Amino acid sequence: MSTAESESSLSDIEKSFMEKAFCYAKEALQNQEVPVGCIFVYHNEVIAVGRNEVNQTKNATRHAEMVCVDQVVEYSKTNSLKLESVFEQIDVFVTVEPCIMCAAALYDLKVRSITFGCKNDRFGGSTVLDVKEILKPVTVVQGGHRADEAMALLKEFYKGQNPNAPASKVKLKKSVE
Repeated sequence: MSTAESESSLSDIEKSFMEKAFCYAKEALQNQEVPVGCIFVYHNEVIAVGRNEVNQTKNATRHAEMVCVDQVVEYSKTNSLKLESVFEQIDVFVTVEPCIMCAAALYDLKVRSITFGCKNDRFGGSTVLDVKEILKPVTVVQGGHRADEAMALLKEFYKGQNPNAPASKVKLKKSVE
């Protein structure tokens, strides 16, 4: 499916949700994070927003989706709502296909849907390892929405050096003369 075809399959409100996710992805890029942005929508209301915070927090689990999961937990407590039923009514909008960890978490929480931008060829929860095949989720997943734009943000990030990445431990071979 081309980007134009997939984008046209979204309603105007869904397009606005994706736009918000892209705002957070751009914010992540500005903060030297992998540019992934995510929002969680409950009854057509945005209740959680996130971007990758891995470098900022020095915590490899602080992906955009996990940041949002924490906010939904807090939202449910604050509003005296049953956590499980809230997650079952959540629609996720994220700029990049959730990684294996995030896909597994979202499927386990039984979110209603996941709409994403580009595929994640390195860590994707369907591209690299088909988590759906293992967990058999109820979640509806659709991708390819503004995929070119999402990929452009990733390429922009990976053009530079990640200042927070650990030093390489690869040993260079000495040339023999």
